[in-house]
Amino acid sequence: MKITLVTVGKIKERFYTDAIAEYTKRLSRYCKTEIIQVADEKTPDRAGEALEHQIREREGERILAQIRDDAYVIALAIEGEMLDSVQLSEKLGKLGLCGRSQIVFVIGGSLGLSEAVMRRADYHLSFSRMTFPHQLMRVILLEQIYRSFRILTGEPYHK
Repeated sequence: MKITLVTVGKIKERFYTDAIAEYTKRLSRYCKTEIIQVADEKTPDRAGEALEHQIREREGERILAQIRDDAYVIALAIEGEMLDSVQLSEKLGKLGLCGRSQIVFVIGGSLGLSEAVMRRADYHLSFSRMTFPHQLMRVILLEQIYRSFRILTGEPYHK
């Protein structure tokens, strides 16, 4: 199975890059992992709704250009379904049993995801009703994917 994260923007802080590298290394025992970063758009302070919509659309086009037609896409969105760690592991396990060889998780930029990306997604996943920095969300997502594989293989994990 191949897990791909398509994300908006680059990580600048070393503590985030170190954590991402650590979980990517840990995941290598269970799957191939790829992280694709697409360019973000600069959002001026007090941007209007029309400009924010344009920004989401531009970022969305870049995201969609990175997703293969046969990939199963999971968009991270506040309005998505909330799962616990066991439920996420079961979802990933079922996708693997159904022959899904590539699962793409999409993390949008500071303004969220475009409507086109949300329509392309096969599933909408929410980690919380709270908003998190998209850089931190990469770390949280990778940790939960790692935890999911530990659960699936019957290995111990912290409850």
